[in-house]
Amino acid sequence: MQKSKVAKKDNFWEIIQAQLLQQGVDLQALCKEGADPSNIKMVCIAPDLTESMQELGETTRDQVVMVRLDEAATKSLDAWVEAGAVKSRSQAAALFIREGLKVRAPELDQLKDALGDVEKAKQLLREKAEKIFKGKKS
Repeated sequence: MQKSKVAKKDNFWEIIQAQLLQQGVDLQALCKEGADPSNIKMVCIAPDLTESMQELGETTRDQVVMVRLDEAATKSLDAWVEAGAVKSRSQAAALFIREGLKVRAPELDQLKDALGDVEKAKQLLREKAEKIFKGKKS
């Protein structure tokens, strides 16, 4: 990385750390001893789920996914249902899966790219195998 980019990155983190410290969040204290605070992944989450609930209502949920949860997670979903925020455990689970996928979108994009590379390699392998075995019958 060029020196100017490194300086900008360091300055960027100093600004973020200062702003968080003003809000009572000390990144240095939150990090393990010796850890670099710039390696922390920060995620901004909307203060409410209105937009996600709207998106959820506008899409058809026609895919079934079976999942096993521990008691604490189940109670949390039930609390959302009891509070009237969602209609069912299913809707609550769908909402939080959607939110989790949004948070991890960059990592998922990297995985999708890697899977695309794997599919290309498989196709190449099939094409080579076809050339090798073309005309040979067992």
